[in-house]
Amino acid sequence: MADRLLADGLVALHFAFIAFVLCGGLLVLRRRAWSVLHLPAAAWAAFVEFTATTCPLTPWENALRRRAGEAGYDGGFVEHYLVPVIYPAGLTPRIQLLLGAFVVALNAILYARAFRRRASTAQADC
Repeated sequence: MADRLLADGLVALHFAFIAFVLCGGLLVLRRRAWSVLHLPAAAWAAFVEFTATTCPLTPWENALRRRAGEAGYDGGFVEHYLVPVIYPAGLTPRIQLLLGAFVVALNAILYARAFRRRASTAQADC
């Protein structure tokens, strides 16, 4: 029972991490200090997508599920939990590259806005 709850907790953590990667740039717009956490998270997510690397949380979740008497799954977190909802046909390397590019582009836009706003505020203070 504890292993299953830990596995479910890892799924929740994994999802929260993905949400933070996708939306964390919005936090940076409000307070630039978030960039200290968000930039490494976004870089890791882009690396995982660009290189088709498996996030370490996925094998850990599968191991906990097996210890709880459940079946693990092949592939990664995104393929198992998100792709069936978003991409029913399955995740291809091309889609992974597009997802990685989307993360980089979205965050580049948000960071540019955050730093541009900060620069214009600093000039107004002079």
